[in-house]
Amino acid sequence: MESMEPSLQDTPTWAAAIIFFFAIAVSYILAQSISFAGNWFRSRQKIALSDAIDKLKEELMILGFLSLVLAVVQRPISHICVPVKAADYMLPCRRLQPKSISSAAGYCVDRGMISLVSQQGIHQLHTFIFVLAVVHVLCSVTTMILGRAKMRRWKAWEKETQTTEYHVANDPNRFRLTRETTFAKRHISVATSSSSMYLWIKCFFRQFYDSVNRVDYLTLRHGFITAHFSRHTTFNFQEYTNRSLEDEFKTVLTISPPLWFLVVIFMLVDIHGWYSYFWLSFAPLITVLAVGTKLHVIVARMAVKLDRENTVITGAPPVQPNDDFFWFGNPRLILFLLHLAFFQNAFELTFFIWIWYEFGLKSCYHENFGITIARVTLAVVVQFLCSYITLPMYALVTQMGSEVKRSMFGERTKTVLRRWHEDVRVRRKKQHPHRRPPSTVSRQQQEISTQITSST
Repeated sequence: MESMEPSLQDTPTWAAAIIFFFAIAVSYILAQSISFAGNWFRSRQKIALSDAIDKLKEELMILGFLSLVLAVVQRPISHICVPVKAADYMLPCRRLQPKSISSAAGYCVDRGMISLVSQQGIHQLHTFIFVLAVVHVLCSVTTMILGRAKMRRWKAWEKETQTTEYHVANDPNRFRLTRETTFAKRHISVATSSSSMYLWIKCFFRQFYDSVNRVDYLTLRHGFITAHFSRHTTFNFQEYTNRSLEDEFKTVLTISPPLWFLVVIFMLVDIHGWYSYFWLSFAPLITVLAVGTKLHVIVARMAVKLDRENTVITGAPPVQPNDDFFWFGNPRLILFLLHLAFFQNAFELTFFIWIWYEFGLKSCYHENFGITIARVTLAVVVQFLCSYITLPMYALVTQMGSEVKRSMFGERTKTVLRRWHEDVRVRRKKQHPHRRPPSTVSRQQQEISTQITSST
């Protein structure tokens, strides 16, 4: 017998019915809660967050299929037999005595071998997947809450741009030396130093005590509007950055196939004596700090470029968005690095909680409890740094890429654009490729222009 525990045929029907009812109730409540959140976001015109909820549903569906597969193949996998000696390699814990086949599954014992993974082990993997899903979602929500809390004070800076004092201070008819502006004084002396290492060191520490400065926000806002709207000064840049961050929240929620493969690698190298998880726990911290430093370096080098090209300026400093400031000329690479660090950090917390639940706080996985405490502490620190410091800076600086993000347009504008594109595509199928109804197209182009003006 592989298990001495009673099956359903030996279990009272009332007990089985209670558990089944509880599982149905919890699943239904969870599904309705997610659906309610999506409808609530849509009612408040938070389409990006509503799309993020849909992405969450997809991820939960994948996790559900994964759990179903593990549940179905649990018994067949336990019947895959391997030599006893093969079970003595790459163990996560120290084995005090040689493996005995007497404790293995009966199917493989009869053949003088041992199960590849026991049914109990597969069940524990099943639990790990559930914990990873919960922790990943909770960390994602925490990241958005902390990031938005930090960005909330930008509203006051945005309102300031509508005041008379701001327009007087940035009068387009006012000439100033570039180096006399507050933005230049803040960055040029650091960025033009003889050593680029000094610039990186200065920017490394700046992210902790002066992450998003008012002067930087107003200057980057002006540069963005000048590049994409010319003299259109009523654009709500703070609302745009919020929409942009909401759009990218869908990426943060996603557990892509490469990330699942990364989980496999993490589990593979968890070998006793390697302390791999301790060293890997530094990777998210290093990534987040490197990204935060790079974002401040980008702002400093924008100030230097402005000073070299414009000794005298009119109005506010007209910094110019450019992809060349970013690693490999790709602003999206920063989001990828943050997503990678964020997921690895969630995995660290997941692994700690799972080990605690399955094997106890003082299990062999936590043989060196000091290292365990250090890993959990690092994970909490990275979660705060990424959410409250690095993410808001990312939301601001990545707007300085060469291309504008689709978040510039309101949701009504996006709908009009999609409808217009679809109408034109249908007409082109019915008519000659070179003939287009000018009056209709012109009318819809006018509607688009009106929508863009109203949404911005």
